[in-house]
Amino acid sequence: MFDINLTEWIGYAASLVLMISFLMKNINTLRIVNSIGALLFVVYGIMLSVSWPIIISNTFILGVNVYYLNKYFRN
Repeated sequence: MFDINLTEWIGYAASLVLMISFLMKNINTLRIVNSIGALLFVVYGIMLSVSWPIIISNTFILGVNVYYLNKYFRN
């Protein structure tokens, strides 16, 4: 019935984590959870026989989140 391979599970998990991140009220919590989702999407893009649009966009999102989290925690 649920014949879902590992790649699809990673994609569904990434989507779920990303959706959950947008429910966060605290911007830093949002960035942390969103970073996890972006990282999962990068893994998903690699597992899809290298899907560059997914990898590039989520690497950018991850970089932006890390930049702002680093900036916040240094202050």
